[in-house]
Amino acid sequence: MIKKFPHLSSPIQIGNITFRNRMFSAPMGGTDITNDGCIGPKSTAFYELRGKGGAGAVTVSECMVHPETDGSHAYHLDTSILNSLAAAAYTADAIRRHGAIPSLELSHSGMYAGTYMTDKSKQHSMNQWGPSDAVRPDGVPVKSLTKEMLAEIVSAYGNVAGLAKRAGFEMLMIHGGHGWLLNQFFSPYFNKRTDEYGGSLENRCRLAIEVLKAVREAVGPGFPIELRMSGSELFEGGYDLAEGVKIAQQMEPYIDLLHVSAGTYQRGFGDTHPSMFKDHGCNVYLAAEIKKHVSIPVATIGGLNDPQQMEKIIAEGKADIVYMARALLADPFLPRKVMANKEEDIVKCLRCFTCMAERAATSTRRCTVNPLIGREMEGCDITKAPESKKVVVVGGGPGGLKAAHTAALRGHKVILMEKESELGGILKSEQALPFKHEMYELSLTFAKQCREAGVEIRLNTEASKELVEQESPDAVIIAAGSSPLVPPIPGIHGENVTIVNNYYLEKENIKDNVVVLGGGLAGCEAAIHLAQEGKKVTIVEMRKELAPDANVRHRPLLLKQMENLVEIRTGFRGLEITPQGVLCEDSEKQQHLLIGNSVLCALGQRARRDVVEALQDTAPYVASIGDCAKVSTITNAVYQGYHAALDI
Repeated sequence: MIKKFPHLSSPIQIGNITFRNRMFSAPMGGTDITNDGCIGPKSTAFYELRGKGGAGAVTVSECMVHPETDGSHAYHLDTSILNSLAAAAYTADAIRRHGAIPSLELSHSGMYAGTYMTDKSKQHSMNQWGPSDAVRPDGVPVKSLTKEMLAEIVSAYGNVAGLAKRAGFEMLMIHGGHGWLLNQFFSPYFNKRTDEYGGSLENRCRLAIEVLKAVREAVGPGFPIELRMSGSELFEGGYDLAEGVKIAQQMEPYIDLLHVSAGTYQRGFGDTHPSMFKDHGCNVYLAAEIKKHVSIPVATIGGLNDPQQMEKIIAEGKADIVYMARALLADPFLPRKVMANKEEDIVKCLRCFTCMAERAATSTRRCTVNPLIGREMEGCDITKAPESKKVVVVGGGPGGLKAAHTAALRGHKVILMEKESELGGILKSEQALPFKHEMYELSLTFAKQCREAGVEIRLNTEASKELVEQESPDAVIIAAGSSPLVPPIPGIHGENVTIVNNYYLEKENIKDNVVVLGGGLAGCEAAIHLAQEGKKVTIVEMRKELAPDANVRHRPLLLKQMENLVEIRTGFRGLEITPQGVLCEDSEKQQHLLIGNSVLCALGQRARRDVVEALQDTAPYVASIGDCAKVSTITNAVYQGYHAALDI
């Protein structure tokens, strides 16, 4: 078999361990961490799926080595804690039995320890420890670690490393990036010490070297030790790439693999985890430059999900290994598909941050495009139904496509009726926004899955009650979606007005000066795109805040992206659309004419309840999913479609 991606697919030896390919699963935190820091069974299943999916290595994140100075609610590996070692051993085994190498990330949060996660009442009473006395941006005071404390921390790294090896982990990642403790010592911004741990670059690297020596002593020769570092802190006052190269050279004698990431707390979440507004692989240049100056293997990371791009990165010598996190949530089997030359079957990450927002909001894990994530213990394999039934799915959006594919895999005869000439539903409109094109691609991938599973797709077919009943289905899944909300504002049907859902069909109607009516997520993203095209854009929103429907991770990056691009008018209500623009009223009842030769209407969506009501008695089993049940998110549509099909 000739591999399409020979570099990605080739094994690599690090230390005494051979990894089956160059696609590694990056550290991702678990969700059912016990109160005393054990790895819960849901997290074990979560990590196992990455191993089953073909990754060369799977990193469990993150194990805090010294709870006395880092009270974060994270994993701990401690023989004094009942089940701690056993939980780690079961997790390492769950990964290894599928051929992946299990790795554990050892860490210390330093001044950013999340002590409040275990007991929020102690957030300001428990000490935060860092290189130097300081006050965090959130007002929490930080105390300088004493030399005695540093010695304890170094010893703790070695102790936990030995336990990790005993548990069956075959590689260790030492976290020295992203603003955690070792990064804080590297950084001239954080580290103001005047002893042998501060000042010169050599001194600032001292703690990390002591840690790495302690880990090596615990695990012995040949056991792979990986250091994760930020190639640059990416903010004024932090270290830059040139100094990142020097730090890497200082670390090189003590490690087997250098993992180059980017950014810190000071610069922000969107650099370490590149958003949809950034290019895929935007941080690869950091690894590529550092690799020129070291002789050990170098790994890179940052919004990577395209096999062709990743293959090129390795082929051109920019890195030896590519790490993925979100991409392996969206499709845990991405590595196996690459190895099998089936890259066209990959379900790509949308970089929508649902996964991370859900952790912040509910302490669970969820993925927009993959309903298995966070629920792996319920079973990852779709089994055949005891009896094959006839299923009609109404609507070819993301929820309907997921339902149809799942039902077909269950062995049912599935007919999908779509009233328009193209599948995709609301995702069709995303093809007009370059930074959201992967959402449009999702509809193509889901449609391909349906066709290959044997779903009969009927386009240009509006599912009336009579038409559906003619099929005598055993089950009907209604995924009719939503329709744009178009309120009776005078002038809203004028030639200068485009509904946001139709923008991809009517791009030529949008001139150089645009008023976007509606500041929800859809309106804000459209405004950013239009402004990036060089148009003058004003966004109008009745509420005081923009994009309240965006998740907690995506929203700050969205608002940041709008700065200096879009004129924002919140607290403005549209009264009338004229050829000159939009007449608005502010909270003081004062009227304003916002000038624009084009108006984009993005005032929300309305559930298509009429379709649900018409079809609710067309079969013994009827389920309504997605927007037609309640206007919500792609995440809910996909999840509901998947489970509605499993229930047949």
